[in-house]
Amino acid sequence: MTQRPRHSLTTRIWHWLNLACLAVLFMSGLNISNAHPRLYWGQAGFAPSQAWAFLPRFPGWATIPGYYSLSAARDWHFLFAWIFALALLLFMLISLVNGHFRKDIATRLAEWRGQAIWADIRAHLRFDFHRGAGQYNFLQKAAYGLVIFIMLPLMIFTGMAMSPGMDAAWPWLLDLFGGRQSARSLHFLCAWGLFAFLLLHVALVLLSGPLGQLKAMVTGGKRDETP
Repeated sequence: MTQRPRHSLTTRIWHWLNLACLAVLFMSGLNISNAHPRLYWGQAGFAPSQAWAFLPRFPGWATIPGYYSLSAARDWHFLFAWIFALALLLFMLISLVNGHFRKDIATRLAEWRGQAIWADIRAHLRFDFHRGAGQYNFLQKAAYGLVIFIMLPLMIFTGMAMSPGMDAAWPWLLDLFGGRQSARSLHFLCAWGLFAFLLLHVALVLLSGPLGQLKAMVTGGKRDETP
């Protein structure tokens, strides 16, 4: 039996960089939302009667900067959006090369059996997070796959669809999401979906041994692996 790091250096760097980027993007996005706290579907929308959602005005302690400034919030948002997008692209490429996706995140056909999924659900309900000698279980793989391959790219492309410059270069983006206002709504919903994932992720870390989990995400940790 051999051992390899539970988390590779690439995964650890991306994890913490991604956390920082998402925190800045989320908080600056709340400031941007304060400029027009309503959401619509379609290409255009402005009147209250056209809105499908009315958003609260977020307080300064939850926004970047800590006061209302649409221009400053956009500067923060666009800067960290570039860092976020490039980091995600590099992480995906490296994870394909070093086998991280194949070894740790890709699900196997047997894991999709109802009995196997229910076993993972029961284990989580019992707060049993230590099965598999450090390997990700099915629910972890499904959640990470959803976040990495769907939600994070969706944030990037819906953000691009809201840019007039990108719309001029790639007009198919607006068609893909059904209009600029639809892209904005999807961007907002996806942002709060990622926030919900973060809360769940932190809660499970706290329940499964926070010191060990944090140490593994800093130093790499170790896990047993049969040759």
